[in-house]
Amino acid sequence: MVWSYSERAFADRHEAGRRLAQRLLPLEGERPVVLALPRGGVPVAFEVAKALRAPLDLVLVRKLGAPFNPELAVGAVVDGGSPFCLLNDDVVRALGVSDEYLATEEAHQLAEIERRRALYLGDRPRPSLAGRTVVLVDDGIATGATMKAAIAAARQARAARVIVATPVAPADTVAELRELADAVVVLMTPDGFAAVGQFYADFTQVEDAEVVELLRRAERETGA
Repeated sequence: MVWSYSERAFADRHEAGRRLAQRLLPLEGERPVVLALPRGGVPVAFEVAKALRAPLDLVLVRKLGAPFNPELAVGAVVDGGSPFCLLNDDVVRALGVSDEYLATEEAHQLAEIERRRALYLGDRPRPSLAGRTVVLVDDGIATGATMKAAIAAARQARAARVIVATPVAPADTVAELRELADAVVVLMTPDGFAAVGQFYADFTQVEDAEVVELLRRAERETGA
């Protein structure tokens, strides 16, 4: 779908999540598990989990930023039973990124994952993904580096089906993700994509406290 627009497509992440949830309602009968990419994906995923009456959990993925340009992903690291790293080999080669830099950046991002795990999840029980339909949710996808890592993590956890769901992403990224996931559900694939935030009227940063509160609310409101 190609969009032209004169105003922001989504009021905020919660509104985007409610609209996305309507597209995902056919999954309710599969008893899916909804996994959010924190922090921005959590409000969107909260609305999806509530609509599907599904458990809400997190997939802890961190982008590996390029030297002198942390917004450019040279890869991503995923926390799981055995943390692993996925590299964007083309970008690594083009920038001449050294193994030493990659090792340092991976260690830094794994430390941040550990901080977030302790803060967000503590010792709460986490749903098993084995044999389940897993819905991976973010507030938008640009290059797809972190989502590709999240897909790999779900596959490693033996998910039966992996669905990527997001309000907005560029068409070329969606095409790449469709090669890796069982399905990709996206509301908008606009021309002129520069950043996720350009499609939201309110793109205020999601704080740690909001993540914790939404996880607690999801547990109460979904009964999952």
